[in-house]
Amino acid sequence: MPRLHEQHGRYPQANSVEDFLRNLAAVRQRIAQACQRVGRDPAGVRLLPVSKTFDEAHLRLAYAAGCRVLGENKVQEAQRKWQAMADLGDLQWSVIGHLQTNKARQVARFAAEFQALDSLRLAEALDRRLQIEGRRLDVFVQVNTSGEASKYGLAPDAVADFLRALPAFSALRVRGLMTLALFSADAARVRPCFVRLRELRERLRQDAPAGIGLEELSMGMSGDFEIAIEEGATVVRVGQAIFGARALPDSHYWPAAGE
Repeated sequence: MPRLHEQHGRYPQANSVEDFLRNLAAVRQRIAQACQRVGRDPAGVRLLPVSKTFDEAHLRLAYAAGCRVLGENKVQEAQRKWQAMADLGDLQWSVIGHLQTNKARQVARFAAEFQALDSLRLAEALDRRLQIEGRRLDVFVQVNTSGEASKYGLAPDAVADFLRALPAFSALRVRGLMTLALFSADAARVRPCFVRLRELRERLRQDAPAGIGLEELSMGMSGDFEIAIEEGATVVRVGQAIFGARALPDSHYWPAAGE
């Protein structure tokens, strides 16, 4: 059976290239086993290592272990790391946390991917800044599949209209949908969040606007990514199982709606 959210502190800190290589191999084995259970090819699941809260030294170890895309939750932290590690020319950054419109300029400058698009105001701000920078950006539309007021993301029944408006923003390349599951150790409560995203994607695919890609489903983190894979995840966002436990519980790093 897939493991769910581990107890805080369960994952030992990765402090060497060897630690990262071992942790990455363990996560990839868990991905492969989850795929095997449902007859999927592991090549169809992208592992996104999430480096939020870890310092530059640890990120450089992860890079040495082969990580070439890192996920960050807060744009200021991500930009700081991007600037500090500019010597690593092939290292890319995925911003996976909620973004205020007044910070769109920073993301437009350096991010290769943004996984939390949840408003037309933000789409407009990102598109405007990207046009100025002469860049395009891969984006995922964030959907609130748990129904929690504390979570960001569009309500599932609002996504179709939202997608219909996105072709107006030519610098945004829509790749798919993203969600955060209910934070629970009970698989029976977590799995429906992933099922909702997959079923929503299948419905939306039937009449998605031209140029709007819905191939990707970004769902699942260290404690629940096996269940996400069983339900169709193509991107899993894994931090602590690779880097080690953070200083505070994971819920501390996700802002409540309204912050």
